[in-house]
Amino acid sequence: MKETNLVFIVIATSVMFLLYGVSSLSIRYEEAVILFDGTSLVHYLVYFSTKLFGQTDLALRLPFILLHVVSLVLLYKIGKLFLKRKLDRVISIALYAMLPGVNSAAILVNGAYISIFLTLLFIYLFMYNYKKLSYLVLVVALFADNSFAMLYLSLFFYSIFNKNKQLLPLSLVLFGLSMYIYGFDTGGKPKGYFLDTLGVYAAVFSLFIFIYLVYVLYRILIKEEKNLLWYISFCSLVFSLILSLRQKLFLEDFAPFIVIAIPLVVKVFFNSYRVRLPQHRKYHNISFGVVFVFLIINLGISYFNKPLYYIVKEPRHHLAYRYHIAKDLAKILKEKNIYNIDTDDKRLALRLKFYNIQSGGNYKLSHSSFKKTDFEKIDIKYYNKVIESFYLYKEKS
Repeated sequence: MKETNLVFIVIATSVMFLLYGVSSLSIRYEEAVILFDGTSLVHYLVYFSTKLFGQTDLALRLPFILLHVVSLVLLYKIGKLFLKRKLDRVISIALYAMLPGVNSAAILVNGAYISIFLTLLFIYLFMYNYKKLSYLVLVVALFADNSFAMLYLSLFFYSIFNKNKQLLPLSLVLFGLSMYIYGFDTGGKPKGYFLDTLGVYAAVFSLFIFIYLVYVLYRILIKEEKNLLWYISFCSLVFSLILSLRQKLFLEDFAPFIVIAIPLVVKVFFNSYRVRLPQHRKYHNISFGVVFVFLIINLGISYFNKPLYYIVKEPRHHLAYRYHIAKDLAKILKEKNIYNIDTDDKRLALRLKFYNIQSGGNYKLSHSSFKKTDFEKIDIKYYNKVIESFYLYKEKS
């Protein structure tokens, strides 16, 4: 089969999973805040998407799915520069597309995929010798998100060790401007979050891939050629771990610059695999199988997680609880021809607003019963288990 066909299959499969994921999610409160009250680039992306395609879950998350598709193409193009075999390049983007953190970034409203996309675009342009355009991307990135300070710092070290006289001053100036515009939070009582940070990275990559990623970055440090991908990923990981010794970090400010190292992981693995005779590849085959089995399990949990409510005693402890309920509640209210509701839960009210359930009116929605006779109980159920109960009252006009 042609390589381009295999790449298309990987991208199409990834998009189908993402679309299913979108269909099972409700808007989260923080996402609603970004849409209705935000001022960032993420706000304008989702605002114009919902204005253009309607106020639906798919329109809300469509910009990030499109960025995911373009990023897969960019990663494939970048991989062609140092992954010589067709199989390696296809596995590289397939592995990237299966990462739990990448899938989350591709359907949740946040700035992570903007960081991934612009970083990959810069790397692609830079490595293909479109230097002026790549520098323009760096300048644009300064105003796109506050997380690019880490990218500029990584490029500063890359420029020093590779004696790039153009990129060195540009990266230094952009890093300074990023610090000036956005600052860096160093307040609060110093407290170590090193283990928490490792746990988050293990969740983003899945445990075994993260362990191997750390090994790959270290191996390249001591004995292999260091390219631009390595500098960005290695510096981001090291600085995030160092800073986590003192304070809690927003990992979305660092993880986007580390996930792009997946082609390096594939390269080191297959280089080690192919120098061995077939009879000595047993442990590599086992490792490869274990990694993909765990990735598939992680994907299954990410996309088909509602049955987990059976296992979790307290529904609010479910990993995706904050992305459930609102859409189902809005659907029930609309079936009752109710489009205005009064509730003391302002966070829920903002989420319902996305589904065109406005605040006000003669109906009141509560999480608890007021011991009145004129109320209706609304149960939100998944697989016949009650996840949340609401009490609907009609107030006298």
